[in-house]
Amino acid sequence: MTDKPLRLGTRRSKLAMAQSGLVADAVREATGRPVELVEITTYGDTSREHLARIGGTGVFVTALRDALLRGDVDFAVHSLKDLPTAQPEGLALAAVPPREDARDALIARDGLTLERLPRGARIGTGSPRRMAQLNAHARARGLDIETVPIRGNVDTRINFVRDGELDAVVLAAAGLNRLGRGGEVTEYLAPDTVLPAPGQGALAVECPPGPLAEALARLDDPSTRAAVAAERALLAALEAGCSAPVGALADFPDGTQDQAAQRQTTEMRLRGVVGSTDGSSLVQLTTTGHVPSTQAEAEALGAELAAEMLAKGAAGLMGERAR
Repeated sequence: MTDKPLRLGTRRSKLAMAQSGLVADAVREATGRPVELVEITTYGDTSREHLARIGGTGVFVTALRDALLRGDVDFAVHSLKDLPTAQPEGLALAAVPPREDARDALIARDGLTLERLPRGARIGTGSPRRMAQLNAHARARGLDIETVPIRGNVDTRINFVRDGELDAVVLAAAGLNRLGRGGEVTEYLAPDTVLPAPGQGALAVECPPGPLAEALARLDDPSTRAAVAAERALLAALEAGCSAPVGALADFPDGTQDQAAQRQTTEMRLRGVVGSTDGSSLVQLTTTGHVPSTQAEAEALGAELAAEMLAKGAAGLMGERAR
């Protein structure tokens, strides 16, 4: 029956529900089918341990994938940065919709920017990747900051600043924008300061192969898919060679955010970084190539840059793996 609702599996968090709601609207428009959200609790939602300790990659995904494989839901929406780099048998990455802002964002007391924070400022983040780059930036700029590991949803993290426990927190800009809270950002951190997590700002629409996957493919944005494929290939290669926090961003050298313009450009830039969480050691490299026309080309670009980074010393940087 064409009017039978499609069941969209989603985490219960406010952000996940907002993201899934956006995809549900797009699916309704693309297919003409009603969509109902099915809330699923993941291990990452219930554990109180820091993500670096429980292994951030996959902890928000496994329960959703199990529900898909059991047939409890028809498709699922993930934050793409949460996906393990290996695609499981029986599931397809049906669509990668247009990416939101990939940058990290600072929310600080008194409207301050990173450079204007007072000496001894405490900055909260749940990401060793962010810690590594913030601490490296502080060392390079002579800033006196302390990075503090935190957990919790967006409200909880921002309240650490509102309540005076922390001077600032760093969150993904995309999540804040999707929640309508971009106005609380005091500074968007340039990728030259903090490279985002591979896949940050992008969503993944996953389901078993078949007619539904073909229908959901209408939501796919080729530029975003190529970019995140390169980033995730770099992550996969570095995960095999070192355990330090990894950041990566594939974008377009002219800096355009316009999706139509991105499809017209001929070059894509890939930047990668890996470092120790205290910021004392950092390996950061960039490469530019033709916009990949296939998944294999995008993955080859990521693997090549990862190999260069490992040759430059990334393999010797030990730390916690970032989400």
